[in-house]
Amino acid sequence: MREKLTNAKRWVVKVGSSLVTNNGLGLDRAAIAHWAEQLVMLQQNGVQLVLVSSGAVAEGVTRLNLKSRPKQVHMQQAAAAVGQMGLVQAYESCFMRHEVHAAQILLSHEDLSDRTRYLNARSTLTTLLKMNVVPVVNENDTVATAELCFGDNDTLAALVANLINADVMVVLTDQDGLYSADPRIDTSAEFIRSASANDASLSTAAGKGTSLGRGGMLTKVSAAQLASRSGSDTIIANGRIDGVLQRIAAGEDLGTLLEADREPVTARKQWLAGQLTLKGALTLDEGAVKVLQESGKSLLAVGIKSASGNFTRGDVVACNNEAGVEIARGLVNYEITEVQKLLGHSSDKIEELLGYAGEEEIIHRDNLMLSS
Repeated sequence: MREKLTNAKRWVVKVGSSLVTNNGLGLDRAAIAHWAEQLVMLQQNGVQLVLVSSGAVAEGVTRLNLKSRPKQVHMQQAAAAVGQMGLVQAYESCFMRHEVHAAQILLSHEDLSDRTRYLNARSTLTTLLKMNVVPVVNENDTVATAELCFGDNDTLAALVANLINADVMVVLTDQDGLYSADPRIDTSAEFIRSASANDASLSTAAGKGTSLGRGGMLTKVSAAQLASRSGSDTIIANGRIDGVLQRIAAGEDLGTLLEADREPVTARKQWLAGQLTLKGALTLDEGAVKVLQESGKSLLAVGIKSASGNFTRGDVVACNNEAGVEIARGLVNYEITEVQKLLGHSSDKIEELLGYAGEEEIIHRDNLMLSS
């Protein structure tokens, strides 16, 4: 089961506060340099990487000379705003030592629940990955409210794994992995080396013991279940192990492996299926129907004969053949008036017809499902 990790080419790596801060106060810049070095080594071996890193609030607490992490939301937001400057500066300087560019990505819950913003975030991240840039993702704490925040970066990492269709999510913490109970309380607790991410007993095990509850192993198990929706396996491992990322990539038996139940493409499209409410329809010519059904490619404007409905970017539309039979459905990259301008035209005409250079595809294959 570990051998397949050696072939994983798209990773989301989440590094917790305990690994990048000095006991929650200020950043541990030597540790950040260590993480950057490991990530660069993975990238040099052909792995595309997104880093989800905590630490902004902790750095802000130090910079603002606060005695402890504030409890008031507005004070946490202020600390995050100040600390984010230091966090990004630290990662930027460390990656530049290796001549690798980093990018700051701040996400809120609304960015991933709104389909238009979801597609925008996905497009930005995938473009950065193609350019060999390492996106450094954090929650946009300065605007997030208690009702709309992710609650922890484990959940954020899982949603990013869904967003980019990652092969694996690596959650690094100060624990060796998941046990059947809290080993600091129950001496008979057994280490779990591998399991299905959706094994219901895992949540029970992770919830035992106060130290493994909220913000601890329970959120990591929940994140693994979330990541599995798009076929991403999860590794929960001790980030203090020397060269842990390279050793995981080599298939070494470190941490807990929580496997997704399905293959990535199938699982991702089943996940999309749960969100779909049709806002319109596209009528395709015979050639486009054949391409979608037999080649598994994206839908281009050249193969679309007509568009109906009242959809905008990020909405779900049906793809029908000329007889009106639905053959697929997916998230559209343009609003209806734009699609109508592009009908029958090749992708190289998009900028000329719309006045800006948008995506080449009307619906990308990763966001398109064939109808049964």
